[in-house]
Order: sequence, then C-alpha cells, then structure tokens
Amino acid sequence: MQKLPATDGWHWIKEGFAIFRKKPAELSTLFLSYMFLMLALGIIPIIGQLLPLILVPVFAIAFMQACVNVENDHRVYPSLLLVGFRTPQVKSLLILGVLYLVAAIIALGASALVDGGVLWQALVTHGDLTPAEMQQSNMSLAMLFAALVYIPAAMAFWFAAPLIVWQKMSVVKALFYSFFAVIGAGRAFILYALGWLVLGILLPTMISLLIALLIGSIGVTVFILLPLSIILTVVMYCSFYPTYSQIFGKPVLVDVEA
Repeated sequence: MQKLPATDGWHWIKEGFAIFRKKPAELSTLFLSYMFLMLALGIIPIIGQLLPLILVPVFAIAFMQACVNVENDHRVYPSLLLVGFRTPQVKSLLILGVLYLVAAIIALGASALVDGGVLWQALVTHGDLTPAEMQQSNMSLAMLFAALVYIPAAMAFWFAAPLIVWQKMSVVKALFYSFFAVIGAGRAFILYALGWLVLGILLPTMISLLIALLIGSIGVTVFILLPLSIILTVVMYCSFYPTYSQIFGKPVLVDVEA
C-alpha cells in the first residue's frame, strides 16, 4: 500500500475546510438532516438504538458523495442522504453496518475488564448508577481501553464503505484493503487524529473557558459553542473524503440530484 508522509494528515484537514467553504450552508443542512433523522430513528423501540450504528456506512456514502458534488460544483441536496439506499451495493453496506455494531459491542464489552462493567451498564443497559459508583469506577480508563480495542476495527472500516460502492469490492475485500491502506498511511493518520483532537476538543474547551472567564454566562457559552461544534463536525466529515481520494483516486460523479 501507498506510504504517505505525516504532513498529509494536516493536508486532509485543510482540504476538509476547503470543501466546507465552497458550500457551507448546503453541507450543514445535509448534516442537520442526518442528525434529525437519527433522532427520529431513536424513537423506535429497541431497534431504534441499533439502527444509527448499522446505518453508518449507508450515510457515510452520502457525505462522501456530497464532497464529490462540491468538488464538481454540483448542488448538495438533503435528499442526498438516500443515495446509499439507491446504490446496488446497499445490502453490502448494511452487512458492513452490522459488523460496525458487533465491533462496538466487543469494544464496550472489553471495557468491563477495566471497570467491572460500569461503562457497559451506563451505555448499553442504561442502568441507574449512583454518583458514588461513577466516581469509584475506572470509567474514563475503561473508555480509553474500549477505544484502543476498537482501533483495528476502525482501520478496517475507514475506507470500506466507499470501496464497496465506488470500487465494487466485496465486504471482506473492502475491509482488507482499508485496513492495510490505513497502515500504509499510518503517520499521516496519526497527525490527522491529533489535529482533530486539538481542533475538535481542545480548541472548543479553551474557547468555553475563555468565555466563562470574560462573561460568566453559561447561556452565551452554549450559544457560541453549539454552532462552532456543528461546523467543526461538518468539516471533519468533509475531511474524510480527501483521505480516500488521495489513496484510491477520485470517484466518478454520480447524478443524485433527481
């Protein structure tokens, strides 16, 4: 697989901002439509808690296709969210989504080795935990451990959806190529992850602390941080596309505006 310099990780982030700047309103509308749809699915009993994760690959294609549209100066409509359901590979995307779910369950289950199952109880069974139980548990360490366990799966999933749709690969082949592509570009992905750690977590935290010190109003802090968080999340979604296009090439534009 192609070896990439670490600096390409920062280049991907800058490309994400460049894509967003071309059509900020349309891309933000697409993201908000996605969020509202996820909230609506969450209302469905039992399965509504699982569908958002199972459908991740289907909606991932929508955001990747949106970036292709922006790159080719085409409009980005909210209906683009359905493009994954219209592709002939939708069955493979749903299988991939089930694997997403299985990997997440395994990672969360592994966290019980650290905190005795407190994180699992909080996130999966929605059990009532007292403040004392939360404080005495190693939940933060358990979350870190679960994230580390999930990393190999994340590497396999990273490019899998676009490889299935744009390269017509099987699920197994897409997972294989994605995993080793991420390994080949490992240094770039490390810088990419660190960059988003700073921009997505440390920067908003510093801004909120500064606002709190200057104004002392929680309402103003939320009013500023909420749109900032939405913008940064949309930009992060946009930055997924250049990670793919640099390694596997640009896909053919599909007409999805009808």
